[in-house]
Amino acid sequence: MTPEQKTLVKSTWAKVVPISDTAASLFYGKLFEIDPSTQPLFKATDMPEQRKKLMQAIGTVVAGLDNLAPLIPVLEGLGKKHVTYGVTDKQYDTVGAALLWTLEQGLGDAWTPPAKDAWVAAYTAVAGVMRNAAKAPAAAE
Repeated sequence: MTPEQKTLVKSTWAKVVPISDTAASLFYGKLFEIDPSTQPLFKATDMPEQRKKLMQAIGTVVAGLDNLAPLIPVLEGLGKKHVTYGVTDKQYDTVGAALLWTLEQGLGDAWTPPAKDAWVAAYTAVAGVMRNAAKAPAAAE
C-alpha cells in the first residue's frame, strides 16, 4: 500500500467508527445475503458481541497499517482459526465484497474511487496473509 492509501484507509475508517454497530450490522446482513453459506458459521454466535469483535479487528489492522509486521502472526492465527470454524477460501471474496459494500453505504460521498482502491489494497493484504495461513499444513505450526 502507498502512504496515500494508508492515509485514506485511516481517514475513512475514522468516519465509520461512530457508526460501528450499524456498519457491522450492514456488513453481516450483506454477507449473509450474497453468500448464504456463511450464515451457518454464526449459528451459535452472540452476534452483538461478534459485531464488536469485527469492528475491533478492523480497527486494529487500520491502526497498524504503518507497521504491519507485528500483525502478521495475529492474522496468520486468525486464518488458521477460521479454518476450524469452517471458513472456505472462496468466502474471503464474499467477505471482501460485503466489507466494500458496507464502507460504501457508511461513507457516502467519502467513498471515492481512491478510497475504494485503498480499501481493496488493505483487504487484499490482510486476506492474503489469512488465506495463506489457512492453506498451510498443520505441521508447519
